[in-house]
Amino acid sequence: MFRKILLGAAIFIAAVYLWNASWLAPAQTGETRLIAHRGTHQNFDRTNLTNDTCTATRILEPIVPEIENTLVSMRSAFAAGADLVELDVHPTTDGKFAVFHDWTLDCRTEGTGETRSHDMAYLKTLDVGYGYTADGGQTFPLRGTGIGLMPELSEVMAGVPEGKFIVNFKSKEAREGDMLKAFVDANPQWAPMIWGVYGGDPPTNRSSELMPELAAWTRGGLVSCLLQYEGYGWTGIVPEACRNTTIMVPINFAGWLWGWPNRFMQRMQDAGTNVILIGSYSAGDPGTSGIDTLEEAQAVPAHFPGFVWTNEITTIAPIIRDQN
Repeated sequence: MFRKILLGAAIFIAAVYLWNASWLAPAQTGETRLIAHRGTHQNFDRTNLTNDTCTATRILEPIVPEIENTLVSMRSAFAAGADLVELDVHPTTDGKFAVFHDWTLDCRTEGTGETRSHDMAYLKTLDVGYGYTADGGQTFPLRGTGIGLMPELSEVMAGVPEGKFIVNFKSKEAREGDMLKAFVDANPQWAPMIWGVYGGDPPTNRSSELMPELAAWTRGGLVSCLLQYEGYGWTGIVPEACRNTTIMVPINFAGWLWGWPNRFMQRMQDAGTNVILIGSYSAGDPGTSGIDTLEEAQAVPAHFPGFVWTNEITTIAPIIRDQN
């Protein structure tokens, strides 16, 4: 009896293995597309990062001239090979979208208070390079170079017409989804430039409801998809949470996904889902790390038919292109 149980278990394990074997799935032949997180910009140390960390005070050498979320950084990213650029938005008191990452102005600029508590005219007076330092505040190499460079979303659309963008909502206010819909309706020529939205659940879900053609995803939906897939994806069944959506997969977690890479990607493609590879996940890191190192880039499967998210587009783009 015991031998029969062992034999049955062995057969079951072998069947699960073969059903999820990547090498038995068709090899991927697509082209990897690149997402430049905030454009070309100054990267920073992510050690013990929290939601309140002022990342401008921990920038890494070498110092680059581009400042995140500016027109210069976006143009530079597309020139370096980005297919998409991610940008961050905040509504202003005069009904516009300011393109800026932080909830408050105090870290990166000489201004104070919540970004959304000001009008666009005031935000245009600020130096978005004011607070950057790599030596604990002894020098500020970008100070004075970012005056007036915080763009309004319409400036991005008009100033980088060749671009495609992902909009990151920083709040949980559903009204921002309505604002984005009104923005697109008023400027239909810009609609194809907005590829996707993510961030706070209410504005992301509202945008998806009003503009179903957009790629849209939330942190809650991502976690639900990955946990359910880990739970029973070995059966070949793709959970509903993983269908017709976009998911972000940390590079250090990917190998644990059933059928990674070929079988997994085939299942996601059949389910109508985009896959974005991001950097390594570590507990407690509240942000979105990128594929920013040579080691991480080399871990991306050749001909990966999804997206790669990076903070170092000028470094990573040539490596990924060589693998395709």
